[in-house]
Order: sequence, then structure tokens, then C-alpha cells
Amino acid sequence: MLSQSRASLFFTLILILTVMLMPLPLRAAGEASGQLDVHADPSGGVRATATVLFPTSPDIIQAILTDYPKWPELFDTRMRVASLSIDHGVATTDLRIAHTLLPGEHRLVSESRTLPGGGLMTDLKEGDFKRYHRVWKLTSVGNGSQTSAAFELVVEIDSMLPDWLVAMAMRQELESHFRIVKEKALARAKQEK
Repeated sequence: MLSQSRASLFFTLILILTVMLMPLPLRAAGEASGQLDVHADPSGGVRATATVLFPTSPDIIQAILTDYPKWPELFDTRMRVASLSIDHGVATTDLRIAHTLLPGEHRLVSESRTLPGGGLMTDLKEGDFKRYHRVWKLTSVGNGSQTSAAFELVVEIDSMLPDWLVAMAMRQELESHFRIVKEKALARAKQEK
């Protein structure tokens, strides 16, 4: 049996984790607006969904998402493109990711395809992951000067890290990722004027 103080500490930790993993509006001033939900997936790994509003056209967001050599610039996590090939509209990207939660570099080889109507779907081909599936669906809103982006990501890393810990880290990384995409989109829109 847990002592009363240990039970209280355990309950407090569970409460903190529950609050941290609840769907919340994307926070921090200047970030793309929208909702982000990150949680452990019952099938293993972590699932994240978001609806993000970007203040630029879908063409600009699409161009940023499909600029494969510059993918590492869209994240705060250190990564590099080891190789890239595009064949019949399918981009095969070999990323090497150095994450603070995991020792060394981890390999993520994925295949990306553009979606009809706007967006991108990326799936695991091989590497140090058990699952990786990411979808961006882009829709023009307003008078075409904004983009509503539906985002989904399912990741399962081949490691001993608990999924709840990966979910906590992923929430922070995605908030940062959306902010960086927004900043790059605004900079590109200014260049095109």
C-alpha cells in the first residue's frame, strides 16, 4: 500500500500530466491560432491533431511544406537531411534526428506525396521508428489570404521511452513547429509582394 504522502504525490503528478496533455489552444503570442491535442495512442505511440490558421495563402504553406531540403529549418529539434530523392511525385527523405530525449541520431526515412486540393501526406518507409504518419490538409479561407490547416501525426519511436513522456515533448515541439511555419510563411509573403 502507498503511504498517504506517496499517494498524494502520485495523484498530483497524474493531475499535472492530465492538464498538460489536454487539448488547448496553441499558446504563446504570435503563434498560429488553432487547437492542438496530443495524447498517447491506444495502439502505441503518440497521436497529435491540430487545426491551425495561417495568415497566408495555401500556396505559400504548400511551398514551405514541400521544400524538403529545408525541413530541418521548420523544427527546433536538431535534424539533418541525409538524402533526398523525388521520383514520380513521391519525395523520399532520409532524416537524421538528434533529440534530447534519445541518445545519438535516429533515422526517419519517409515518403511524402502532395494531396489533391492542397496538403501533404508523409508515411514511414524505414528507420528507427515503428510508426510515422503525418497529414497536412490545406484549405483556403477568407478571400484566399489565409489557410486553415488540418494536421494529424501518429508517431511511435522504437525506444523504451513511455508514450506519455513522448507526448509531453511532442506538444512543445509542435507548438514551436507551427510558430516557425507561420514565421516562414509571413516572410515569404512579404518577399512576394
